[in-house]
Amino acid sequence: MSDDSHVLADHVDHSVGGFGGHAFRRFTHVSMTAIPFVFYLYGQDFADIVSLDDKQLVSAVCMLILFAELIRIRLGIVIFGQREYEADQISALAWGGLAVSLALLLAPGEGEGLEAGVYGIPLIVGLTLVDPIMGEIKRIKQDLKLAIYVGLVVSYAVWLGCHFWLGTDIMAAILLAPLTVLGELPKTKDIDDNATMILFPLAGLMLLLPFL
Repeated sequence: MSDDSHVLADHVDHSVGGFGGHAFRRFTHVSMTAIPFVFYLYGQDFADIVSLDDKQLVSAVCMLILFAELIRIRLGIVIFGQREYEADQISALAWGGLAVSLALLLAPGEGEGLEAGVYGIPLIVGLTLVDPIMGEIKRIKQDLKLAIYVGLVVSYAVWLGCHFWLGTDIMAAILLAPLTVLGELPKTKDIDDNATMILFPLAGLMLLLPFL
């Protein structure tokens, strides 16, 4: 096995709990698909419980996640499903929480309900579906090109699906779908792809908005 193959395979080897931890991590990732739907449909109902508006609630939850992450790092704790190297750095979960929160806070939308998620939904669902699919292809097939091709198909399915379902601008869907995949490619421990897979297309969206 080549050095690159070892790098692609260590997601399981270095996960707390071995394969079970890895599977739990993937399950958690995919289950986050529900977040934008719950937010756009019921976010204000949950926010009313604590006398906030829906975006204030998102900010508050994000700050709690980051505060808990700071404590976790100070104590050097890794939980089931996390990778061992996350003991002393920001975890993928925290990066994902920050990026999802920024998408909910910044992505524009019109109307109420799911129509308000015309961009927030594809930004977040792109992460929650494309990332685990690409990751598993790289882990099992050890083929980065195949992972990219499949990732593009899934990402375009998400973005174009939102175009036909919610009215996401077609130009935005065509141009931003590849940025979701691009966000999975950088290999650095400074920022996790759970963040870049949202932040890349979110940045692109902000630049495109004046033309949409």
